[in-house]
Amino acid sequence: MPSDNRFVKTYSQAGFFVAVEIWVDRLTGVNYLFHKDGYGAGLTPLLNRDGTPVVTGVPREE
Repeated sequence: MPSDNRFVKTYSQAGFFVAVEIWVDRLTGVNYLFHKDGYGAGLTPLLNRDGTPVVTGVPREE
């Protein structure tokens, strides 16, 4: 699998300066939340109530 296709964006909500996106790692299925506000941004894994990462089925190549 090419390294440039490792992550796929599954959700996007964008405003003028603010963006919220969910990215899924195709190798592990782990979901990550990306949040951008102005010049600042952050990326963190999404967690279940018990603190384990949210893992979904790995999306296929499009």
